[in-house]
Amino acid sequence: MRFVLFYETTESFNYFSDEIAAELRRRGHDAFILDLLHADAPLHSMQEFTAFCGQKVDAAICFDRIGIHNEHYIGLWNLLGTCAVNILMDHPLRFHPTMEHHPDRYIQLCPDESHVNYVRKYFPEVEHVGFLPHAGTVDAEPAVPYAEKKYDILFSGTYYIPETKLQEIESICPKESSLYHIYMQIAQHLSAHTSETLEEAVSSVLCTAQMPLNDNACRTIMRGITPIDWMIRMHYREKVIQTLIDAGFHVHVLGRGWENHPRAGSPNLHIMNDRIPFAETFDYIRNAKINLNVMPWFKAGTHDRIFNTMLRRSVCLTDTSTWIDSHFTNGENIALYHLEHLERLPETADFWLNHPTQAEKLISNAYDIASGNFTWVNCVDSILDILTRKYPIS
Repeated sequence: MRFVLFYETTESFNYFSDEIAAELRRRGHDAFILDLLHADAPLHSMQEFTAFCGQKVDAAICFDRIGIHNEHYIGLWNLLGTCAVNILMDHPLRFHPTMEHHPDRYIQLCPDESHVNYVRKYFPEVEHVGFLPHAGTVDAEPAVPYAEKKYDILFSGTYYIPETKLQEIESICPKESSLYHIYMQIAQHLSAHTSETLEEAVSSVLCTAQMPLNDNACRTIMRGITPIDWMIRMHYREKVIQTLIDAGFHVHVLGRGWENHPRAGSPNLHIMNDRIPFAETFDYIRNAKINLNVMPWFKAGTHDRIFNTMLRRSVCLTDTSTWIDSHFTNGENIALYHLEHLERLPETADFWLNHPTQAEKLISNAYDIASGNFTWVNCVDSILDILTRKYPIS
């Protein structure tokens, strides 16, 4: 089979494309990666892409619609009879236009099981939608013994001041409008109901306000809810880090924006390089006893931080989801905390830092699960299986 993938501005997506392409080639398939930013890039140029498309292209594999993002590429894939496999790394609420207009042969994969339900309910025109967990990269470097790891707790991810995200609502609707107040109520509701999905919060608020609870109303509100999604994520990133700092733990953070955190001046908050290439973050992950994860608002989903932590033989300390609960066991192969009980988080972190024997056992158990089920090999297995079932290759 013959595949096209893409490079663009999101470095992690480029890394993921490399991993998928390498695994496809290992299995004897042809895979070409088009650089959408540099038309003359050696080995990835538009000229070489045109030559590659001179023969049948079975599938275009993209992340977050890159590669089907305009009429030119949609038309090209339709002309070639190519199936577009769109792997979403985020909530489909960000991709309403893509779900309304996409190539004829189209598969959409979501990182959260509730996202699949969202698409089926509000976008029945997306005929083939399924769940695909995030994947991790098997570590090529030797494991670092637990006692020799440099960092107690590491978090890798960006931080924005939550209130700045709420202010973006004003660009969607005036502050005096009823819609603005509905969005503010949704934000408050999510802060108090940490197990609800975004769409469940929308339904709850509309019901309380005695507004028409129909699919069109929910779909319209969800289209503008991105700032609230970012706000609630940042709100809890802020609280989780602050809880650990205030309890006396040393926390290293890797990513942009942490100089704006309320505890940025604390000697316990160590702000590291914020421009490090994605692949180089693995060395930091490998050298942390605990890698902290604060889930995006995925209440039935996954995140690659979990699997990359396990594959670097570190304790994964994360809040949970229904999917995590059904695939892992707290204290055996993962360490869990709950957003509604952050007062218990320091006790959990302290236990794993001060019980190395138990930590090493948990790490070993987690590695076995992740290496057997949640790598790019498994990801390619799933893509090929879904592709051949939905659009059998002639």
